[in-house]
Amino acid sequence: MIKTRLNKLKRFFRKYRRLPTYEEMLNIFSVSSKNSVFKTIKKLLDLGYIRKTGKTLSPTSKFFSLLILGTVPAGFPIIADEDRKYLTLDEYLIDDPVTSFLFTVRGDSLVGEGIMDGDLVVVEKNQSAMLGDIVLAEIDHEWTLKILRRNQQSRTYYLEAANPNYPPFYPMQEMKIFGVVKAVIRRLRN
Repeated sequence: MIKTRLNKLKRFFRKYRRLPTYEEMLNIFSVSSKNSVFKTIKKLLDLGYIRKTGKTLSPTSKFFSLLILGTVPAGFPIIADEDRKYLTLDEYLIDDPVTSFLFTVRGDSLVGEGIMDGDLVVVEKNQSAMLGDIVLAEIDHEWTLKILRRNQQSRTYYLEAANPNYPPFYPMQEMKIFGVVKAVIRRLRN
């Protein structure tokens, strides 16, 4: 019962970007007893799905977590393992929410790295970039996502695409690294 009610709250939150009032919960849960609503809220508070600040209820990161059913091979079919764990995508994809940003990718210069036009990338600002990292950089006053490389002969840094249709990008004036790509998000279109 609590899972069913939690799912109803999640649907409401997705639609209205807020949790319902106690009165709205009577309708959502199809109950006439306010006591039933209070018991549900207490259980959700105890389980850590919501928090109460004064009289206001708000969702926690656990509220948005998704069930991990286990692993499934992408090779030959076998019975999938069921392993009940929960995961919030923001905790999985974002190491530091204070210094992380989302950008929509435009172009095809990183298709060799699996980053496609229209994907979202999570960029962590002020992350120390290592050679081979995909970085958000400003090169000669133009912003781009590319792979950080270093020329062994001249010892100069440059940016490289992951698409043979693009040449290496050497700075004419300057290159600044803004951050490092930490994750790629793609919604599959059906």
